[in-house]
Amino acid sequence: MTFHVYDTTLRDGAQQEGMNLSVADKLAIAPLLDELGVGFIEGGWPGAVPKDTEFFRRAAKQLELKNAVLAAFGATRKAGTRAVDDPQVRALVDSEAPVVTLVAKADIRHAERALRTTGDENLAMIADTVAFLVREGRRVVLDAEHFFDGYRFDAAYSTAAVLAALEAGAEVVTLCDTNGGMVPTWVTEIVEATRAAVGPDPILGMHAHNDSGCAVANTLAAVDASVAHVQGTVNGYGERTGNADLLTILANLELKDGRRLLAGEGLRDATRISHAIAEITNITPFARQPYVGVSAFAHKAGIHASAIKVDPDLYQHIDPTLVGNDMRMLVSDMAGRASIELKGRELGFDLAGQGDVLSRVTNRVKDAEANGYTFDAADASFELLLREEMDGERPRYFQVESWRTIVERNGGRGTPATAEATVKLHAGGERIVATGEGNGPVNALDQALRQALLKVYPELAAFELIDFKVRILDQEHGTDAITRVLIETTDGQTSWSTVGVGPNIIEAAWEALTDSSIYGLVHAGVEPR
Repeated sequence: MTFHVYDTTLRDGAQQEGMNLSVADKLAIAPLLDELGVGFIEGGWPGAVPKDTEFFRRAAKQLELKNAVLAAFGATRKAGTRAVDDPQVRALVDSEAPVVTLVAKADIRHAERALRTTGDENLAMIADTVAFLVREGRRVVLDAEHFFDGYRFDAAYSTAAVLAALEAGAEVVTLCDTNGGMVPTWVTEIVEATRAAVGPDPILGMHAHNDSGCAVANTLAAVDASVAHVQGTVNGYGERTGNADLLTILANLELKDGRRLLAGEGLRDATRISHAIAEITNITPFARQPYVGVSAFAHKAGIHASAIKVDPDLYQHIDPTLVGNDMRMLVSDMAGRASIELKGRELGFDLAGQGDVLSRVTNRVKDAEANGYTFDAADASFELLLREEMDGERPRYFQVESWRTIVERNGGRGTPATAEATVKLHAGGERIVATGEGNGPVNALDQALRQALLKVYPELAAFELIDFKVRILDQEHGTDAITRVLIETTDGQTSWSTVGVGPNIIEAAWEALTDSSIYGLVHAGVEPR
């Protein structure tokens, strides 16, 4: 039996709180989904949502999909009418999508209370709309909405809804856990019973929401119980707690179950595609997302590192490169010498046989983290620490004489404050004094440091601060609490993170800012002047 991979990121995923995909966004995401190798891309609801109508109009001219076909989503005809006369059903045909996915009520309570019609009329709506679209030359997928909850209430009616669609010519009937409340044992039982009712040939599908935290597990259970069409969204996007994460489902089915489901490179591009789509949606990727998250193969504890040094597979369930990810070693107060050696190797330093260096670095990391530093998310600061222990000092691009900041506000509440910073340092054989202004003291310091160093190191012009995080470490101390600052900087090609700790946000930020400049210059191949 042919297995279908059906992506609904552009439609169901777009219902996530805070997500608002434009037509341009959808046109940018669709080729990425096609590159992943899915078979179907659900583009939206033409005729009901104006921008989805526009998407299908533009997609017909602009998209050249190699692996996937577009599916238009819509509802069965209204009660008491004919499908041929329903304008929204006609809009599905006019979208020119080769596949139409219809949502239909498979729960008698929804038919009677939500649609305010009879159970028999709801079945007629399903059959009439499916048959009309098939006559119009469309492949039809029917999403049996609220199927599992409906089945637990009235199994005979929910089964009748599935049979009505299949008998009218639907290619697939997808069983939907619309409320997301199922658990795998329930899914297995219901899918097996439905399969017995419809026979071995029809293609059944699974559409799961994650309200019980079981969306992926429920989908896998459905596949084991004979489902051959899986629906989901990239990164698990969707309303409430989201839909089943299609990337996790596919990785499990391909890597654990030995199925070949995706076209092309498929999973080997999964991490890149996941993050690229996250950039377009403007939703920060979930670091601990299975398989493709940046922390999915990140190891921290020293005992893990010792074993990984011998054999990485001892603490990894797959080779990360199979999904386009990579192993990362985290350096923290739990680090042992093996962790430091592996992290050094990751950064390009061979520490094998350098026991003294390993001991010094390990002790410094533990002491620093006890004082509030964190190197988990600050690889650049750790590399500078490592270079300092290996070379005896960190690269001396400049020597700071002093710095200061002033924040001033003229007027009452609501009047914007201004910030000014002055930096005095020595670089390139001269004493440099520079002043910068900004919308706060840290921004002003950043500007002043840049102005001072650009005279000697014009390469800094390419550096841009792109993220700034502040954490108060001992909140019980109130306004005199220790502060930790993490800064992320980019040169337009790569990015790096540095950390600073101090008795106030300005001192902590200054440390992170100077580390960022030093690291960037080192990796730009610039020699101290």
